[in-house]
Amino acid sequence: MFRRRLSVVLILLAATVVLQGVAAVFALREAERQVVRGRVASDILQRFVDLSATKQRLRSWVTQHNIGAGGNEAERDALEQRMRRSLRELGDLTLAAAEGGMATADAQEHAQRLDALQVLHQSMDTLSVAIRRSAPLSPDTQARQAWDALAEVFDQSEGRDLRQLIAQSIAREKAAMQRERAAADASLARMRALWIGMALTLALGALGATVYFGQALRRPLDALAAGAQALQQGRLQHRIDLKGRDEFAEVARSMNAMAEELEQHRVRETQQRHLLEATVRERTLDLHRANGSLQRTDVRRRQLLADISHELRTPTTAIRGEAEVTLRGEDKPAGEYREALRRIVDTSRQLGSVIDDLLAMARSDMETLSLVRQPLSLKQPLLDALSQAAALAGENQISLVGVGRLPERMHVFGDAQRLTQLLLLLLDNAVRYSHPGGTVRWGVRHDGDAVVVEVVDEGIGIPAAELDQVFERHFRGAAARRHRASGSGLGLPIARALAQAHGGSLEMVSPAGASGDAGAGTRAVLRLPLWDGPEEEPASQGADEALRT
Repeated sequence: MFRRRLSVVLILLAATVVLQGVAAVFALREAERQVVRGRVASDILQRFVDLSATKQRLRSWVTQHNIGAGGNEAERDALEQRMRRSLRELGDLTLAAAEGGMATADAQEHAQRLDALQVLHQSMDTLSVAIRRSAPLSPDTQARQAWDALAEVFDQSEGRDLRQLIAQSIAREKAAMQRERAAADASLARMRALWIGMALTLALGALGATVYFGQALRRPLDALAAGAQALQQGRLQHRIDLKGRDEFAEVARSMNAMAEELEQHRVRETQQRHLLEATVRERTLDLHRANGSLQRTDVRRRQLLADISHELRTPTTAIRGEAEVTLRGEDKPAGEYREALRRIVDTSRQLGSVIDDLLAMARSDMETLSLVRQPLSLKQPLLDALSQAAALAGENQISLVGVGRLPERMHVFGDAQRLTQLLLLLLDNAVRYSHPGGTVRWGVRHDGDAVVVEVVDEGIGIPAAELDQVFERHFRGAAARRHRASGSGLGLPIARALAQAHGGSLEMVSPAGASGDAGAGTRAVLRLPLWDGPEEEPASQGADEALRT
């Protein structure tokens, strides 16, 4: 079985790699230890050399000081501190050498090092006291006597010659450094030889396994490749001739069975292809019908989005106009600013509602706006619409004038926000198509069981031939386009839809002639059914006073 033989070879190669890694780790640790010991030995040697040189410099300073040739005390203190620092570092390095095994390797050498450090520490204390007591020599002092005293301090300590002690220490540490470096080089050489040997062993093993499996796999792989090529070319009658119980024979039997099954499927496929073609033709016809339905739905959706886009422009214009009118001229009382901000907030709330409707209708593909209807007085929606339209009217030098008295009863069953939107559309349309300096009049009256709101302007008017088309989506007459290039022709269709949603009607009347003579004006007549149920309008009195104002 190829799988078993391959597993055995891979396990052997993996074991070889693991052994190589373990051996490399041990060799690396040994080489690292030897390198550290060599570095410690080198540092000890360097500290002894530095100590000797610093001591010699301090001796020169004392000599100059005694003969009165200078000698700065700061320099003396710096040299003394340097010698003490060298002794401390030698002590630390001696401990490091002991921890690294240098004391075990040569106990006598370590003992001599400790003895030298002890003598040097004691001589340093004596030397420090002596150099601080030194003073310039008097004229009657003999030079030989002074020199012997100086030599006693610097060269002797407890009967031992310090010069000889330091020289022996330098020679000893130099020999130790050379020994440790030689040991480190030998360790690196052993590690290099080990790595090369293991790498060669692994390479030879991998090469042998490659040659063996290459020869063993060539014939079955060639047979399987020929069988796969035959299947690719469609020769399903081809069979792979491999005998045995290994993995390749199992694959060959599976491929032969697959070829036989494919040959049977080809026959069934030919029979089913004709049936599928007929089904595809039928489904294609269904798709054409569904595509036509989707296109019609897309047209309705585009109309819906165009209507709502028009509704977004009106409150946005009202907000900008209200802000510009409020900021125009000199500073105003805080109450006027507060009232203007309130109207802006109301208009923004209306704008948010329109955006919500856009999202809701875009999801459901509805063509009607959602209404939250309840009994209410028409006075407050009318006041809100007038407040929002006033900014646009002021911007265009148009006067909004109320005509007649308001009826006592103006209750309807409707959505306050949608009614404000409906009335604002009528006022906005009248203002936009009026001439600068003109007047827009509005009034409210009863007509049987209905309340009638009329908005009359003195603008361009509507030709009689176009009165039946103004409620069509995107329709704009020639006079309207000449007067105002912008506009989508959606305001009046949406206004009529809102009126009908409240059970009412909207009619446009214009005395203009066939050409739409300037100054003829237009009258919008909105009829809404009166509400004859219980009345709940606690805020209507404030609206009455505001409308009278």
